[in-house]
Parts: sequence; structure tokens; C-alpha cells
Amino acid sequence: MRGLLYPRLNLRQAGLMLAFAAVGAVIAGAYGVVHDQVTFTVGPEYFTKFKFEQFGYGGVEQSSVRWTVAKIGFQATWWVGFFAGWFMGRVTIPRVAMERAVCWSMWAVVGMMVCALVFAAVGYGMAPHSVDDPRVESWARMWRNWGIDDVHAFMQVGYVHNASYLGGLVGLVGGLIGLRLLCARRERCLPAG
Repeated sequence: MRGLLYPRLNLRQAGLMLAFAAVGAVIAGAYGVVHDQVTFTVGPEYFTKFKFEQFGYGGVEQSSVRWTVAKIGFQATWWVGFFAGWFMGRVTIPRVAMERAVCWSMWAVVGMMVCALVFAAVGYGMAPHSVDDPRVESWARMWRNWGIDDVHAFMQVGYVHNASYLGGLVGLVGGLIGLRLLCARRERCLPAG
């Protein structure tokens, strides 16, 4: 347990883990930009009446709305990629050659993104499809207080966003388990010496 919580790393390994984290932040941020551009198209009010306020972008001019959505997408996701990259590096860098660590971690990142996309699609499908759906009541206070006109689209985007985060978490856990198993198998296969 001590090796997991307090790893013994040299300075080079720590630097490489930081590089993995930085690359993860860029990948996740780019994913967030694209994700939010798509969901803005589905339900603009989720951003203009909710996310803009949440991220401190109230009063955005109409000409810069898409740019603001892109900034929010990056701000909302970069940190997920940072921690994912750090932990993937933590699992692989001390155990396998750098080329293998990069390759395996990139596959884990792809798996994490696919998982987030699948969960997002499921979230979209599970969202209430009419205001008569009993689940709408749990959103009622929100859409009434903020003056949401297209309640259906607002809820769809909300479901997609929540499901995406859950999918990213599931993908990260699965990726880390997979990386750990690959590293353990590799260590068992190496000749003693």
C-alpha cells in the first residue's frame, strides 16, 4: 500500500508524469471544446442561461457566444485530463519503457473518451422527451427560475453533460485497471535479473 500512496520516483519519472498530465489536460480540454460546441447546438440555453453564469461569463455579446462556449468546454474538462494523465503516467512510467508507457496510456485515453461518448449518447437517449415526463419536476425549479424556453433541449444537454462526466470517470477507472494489469503481466513475463 505504501508504494501506491507514496511512490518512489526519481526526478525524471516525476517530470514525465507531469508531461503526461499536461498532454492529458490538452486532450481533455480539446474534447470539452468539441463536446460543448455540439451540446450548444442542441440546447443553447443550457449555456446562455446556466453555464455562462456558473463560469462567470454573464453578459456575453452575441458575436462571441461560440467562443465563450469553447472556453467553458476547455475549463470544465482540462483538469479531468490532467489527473487522468498523471495517474496513467503513475501506473506506467515506473514499470515499462517510455514508448510502451506512451502507447498504452494513449489507448487508455482513447478508451476513456469512447466511454464518455457512449455514456453521453445514453444520457441523450435517457433524457425526458416531453414536459409531461415525471422526471421533469426535478428540473422545474431550475428552468422556472432561469426562464428556460426550450425545457426539453435544456434537460437533454444536462443529461448529456452529467453522463459524460460519469462515462469519463468509468473510462478512467477502467483504463487504470487495464494499465495496471498490462504492467503486472509485463513484469511477470520479464526474465529475472
